[in-house]
Amino acid sequence: MIATPRGYILAQKKTGLVRRIPCRHKAQEMKEEMEILVDNGCTILDVIVEHPVYGQLVGQLNASTRYDISEFLKKVEKSEAAPLCGLTGGVHLHTVVCPDETAYKRVTDELRARGFLYE
Repeated sequence: MIATPRGYILAQKKTGLVRRIPCRHKAQEMKEEMEILVDNGCTILDVIVEHPVYGQLVGQLNASTRYDISEFLKKVEKSEAAPLCGLTGGVHLHTVVCPDETAYKRVTDELRARGFLYE
C-alpha cells in the first residue's frame, strides 16, 4: 500500500525502464516539467530532495497523465503547501518509469532543451 496525493493505492510492479532524473526549475514551471514526462509515456513515481538536516525526503506522485498532474497541482494550490523542490532551490530527482530507452531519451532531451535537466 502506497500513500499518494490522491489517496492510498496498492503497489503494482511497473513495467518498463525505471530511471532517476535530476531536475531543476521554478515552482511555476512544475506543470510543464511533469507534462514533458507523461506526454512521452512515462509515469512519475516520486519526487526526491536532499535536505541538509533530514536527509532524503520522498513524496509519492504516481502520475501517468495530465489529469493526474492537474489533480496533484490542485491539491498543492488548495493546501498552500510548498512543493518539496522549494526546499532545495528547485533541485530534485524524479523516479520515473519509461516505456523504453527511446522514450527516456526523448524526455531527457526535452528537459535539457527547456533547461530543466540538472546536469
